[in-house]
Amino acid sequence: MNQIIDISLLSLAGGYLLLIFPLAIMLYLRVGMLKETSVAVLRMTVQLLFVGLYLQVVFKLNNPFLNLAWVAAMILVADLSILKGCRLKLKRFLLPMFIALLVGTVLPMIFFSGIILRLPGWFEAQYVIPLAGMILGNCLRADIIGLNHFYQSIHKNEKSYHQSLAYGAALTEAVNPFFRDALRSAIAPTIASMATIGLVSLPGMMTGVILAGADPFTAIKYQIAIMIAIFSGTAVTVFLAIRLTVANSFNAFGILHPDILRDQ
Repeated sequence: MNQIIDISLLSLAGGYLLLIFPLAIMLYLRVGMLKETSVAVLRMTVQLLFVGLYLQVVFKLNNPFLNLAWVAAMILVADLSILKGCRLKLKRFLLPMFIALLVGTVLPMIFFSGIILRLPGWFEAQYVIPLAGMILGNCLRADIIGLNHFYQSIHKNEKSYHQSLAYGAALTEAVNPFFRDALRSAIAPTIASMATIGLVSLPGMMTGVILAGADPFTAIKYQIAIMIAIFSGTAVTVFLAIRLTVANSFNAFGILHPDILRDQ
């Protein structure tokens, strides 16, 4: 297989011309998102250039502790993004959410590196950092869906929830129906993606491995492994995110704290 073709900075700059089409559509329909789009593109460019320069150093050193420190930083950023997306109070949810993301990320990473790839070092930068990024990206979306669905459902169905408590149900028993619905809503997109993968699209991991010059069948095996890792990490993270935050969200009588949401 051929090696991957590098992209020159001039060619990359030319790629920005593709933005003419979506920007023209926004202008034509007066969508009013030009500023947000421009800021998003600028942030994406600066962030990825910074990460690219930093990862060159990380990959060169390939120090397990440095690799794990970078993964921890990624988890913290994902943690803050999830809480911001759900408008949940940091002081109540920062630590439980971090623990949920840590377990849901590290567990699949160890299986992928140690059992599937059988690497001599389980925390190789080449594998750990991209894998953590893919798992966290999916966990971020799933956790926002799951947490929002869970707490909003309890708030909207407050009468039936309080009725369950009045009939003698324990907190875990009263929240279980909302817990099940939230988990189902959070992992449904990943299940749908697994069911159509390869037929509807060629996903990121497979495309990246093929572009790197690997055999397509090798790329398929990588994609199967990463999808299992992503699904497992997502399910574990959403489960723990809700389970661990429940303790900080309800008082001793099972009533939802009124101050769990941040101000807009």
